[in-house]
Amino acid sequence: MLLTLHRALWGYRGFILGSVKREFQARYRNSLFGALWTVLNPLSMILVYTVIFSHIMRARLPGVEDGMAYSVYVCAGLLTWGFFAEITTRSQGMFLENANLLKKISFPRICLPLIVLLNAGINFAIILGLFLGFLLLTGRWPGMALLALLPLLAVQMIFAAGLGLLLGILNVFFRDVGQLFGICLQFWFWLTPIVYPITILPEPIQRLLALNPMTALMQGYQNLFLYNQWPAWQSLLPLLVAGLLLCVLGLRMFRLRGGEMVDEL
Repeated sequence: MLLTLHRALWGYRGFILGSVKREFQARYRNSLFGALWTVLNPLSMILVYTVIFSHIMRARLPGVEDGMAYSVYVCAGLLTWGFFAEITTRSQGMFLENANLLKKISFPRICLPLIVLLNAGINFAIILGLFLGFLLLTGRWPGMALLALLPLLAVQMIFAAGLGLLLGILNVFFRDVGQLFGICLQFWFWLTPIVYPITILPEPIQRLLALNPMTALMQGYQNLFLYNQWPAWQSLLPLLVAGLLLCVLGLRMFRLRGGEMVDEL
């Protein structure tokens, strides 16, 4: 199955790359600054969080005297969570948004999840480059621990891709899925220690939040960028296993229901 999937994707690599390019260009067509908005939006967010939390509110992390630490902590979580949210939210609507394309053109439908991943990856690469530049200018470069970023991103993309594919298929047959996931994503965000350190919560709540698979991932990013520490790899195993299971389940459902999806669209 994996070999067949690889051949299908490789055979339509021109279609995939062309779609990624067209979508990126279409996003900023007829805008004055064009693709510069890709830089301006995350840059403004980093500056706002740095100025508001570090200099105006003077927010501090427990046990950390560095005035910029909280802004780095928050940005590390928000930027990577945004990557996860973009993949999943775009994926849950990818088949509906491309209904006309699916009906008129014959191509492997599995190309659509890959197009979503590549588009989200390009946007995140630009944002990450700005964040790393900010860390370099402020003397907070992570050092060798930065090598852990690629495995962290790989685990996150596997989980997001599997969840997104499953949501995208279900949303074709049950249109409430997309609306429900948007609500769940908001609760999921606040139940993940992104804008607050988990250590400030009572121990029973800490144990409860530890069951959230995204908690270990966000802590891995935050420890990397803030403390230059390598992640606790064993804590990421549940997320990796969940991601692989979701990918297998999503691909199996896609294989069984692919024909019915076109009829539903």
